[in-house]
Amino acid sequence: MKRGFLGATQLLTIIPVQLSSPPKPAATVPWFPVVGALIGCAVGGIAAGLTEAVPASVAAGIAVIAGTVLTGAIHEDGLADTADALGGRTIERRREILKDSRLGSYGVIGMFTTIILRILCVATLNPAAAFAGLIAAHTLGRGAAVGVMATASELPDSGLGAEYARTLSRRSALFGVAAAISITVLATGWWAGPLVAIATIGAVIVSVVALRLFGAINGDILGAVEQVGECLVLIVVSGLAAEHQLWWA
Repeated sequence: MKRGFLGATQLLTIIPVQLSSPPKPAATVPWFPVVGALIGCAVGGIAAGLTEAVPASVAAGIAVIAGTVLTGAIHEDGLADTADALGGRTIERRREILKDSRLGSYGVIGMFTTIILRILCVATLNPAAAFAGLIAAHTLGRGAAVGVMATASELPDSGLGAEYARTLSRRSALFGVAAAISITVLATGWWAGPLVAIATIGAVIVSVVALRLFGAINGDILGAVEQVGECLVLIVVSGLAAEHQLWWA
């Protein structure tokens, strides 16, 4: 268990975790939502703490940027590559673009759209809602990616993300998804219902589009799943926070 958690931390963050040998992907993936929750705690803590010192918009911007730095922009990069590949006219061309590390206009637009949207959402939240909402967003974004890994076919020879998906068992995926839901319930109470629902809808839409346009998924598409889920959760949190209190606030 410890190696799986450390492996997930090593993959999903820039924290310098040292392991004697790479952990098995099947042991690492279920810990993605847990690591996501810890990232959310850090980002949410920054957003909530800075609200007392600077305007909410500034606190939100710093928090979202800090989260991007902490993760090495791994998911943003996946979203950008996926967005670029949408411009291909054939499935072969789209797959070719997906493998290209260079960033095009669609990728730049996609990346900055999600960053701006997350900042706008967090800026509308009070400190408690920002903290809980960011935990839920980061947790469910990774949980959605785990769910897609277990249900969609992967592109052949398409990197680490596809390798993780190939070796992931349904049992391990179920553990990861259950962890994501449980953490979200603890953080947000009954809000977890609509938040889990919107993250699921986002994951289904992205995976269906990916299967239609690319024929399968890879690590970049999983990054897009995470980013879409994160954004959708924060949008719903901003709506809920306008009318309701958190269970612990």
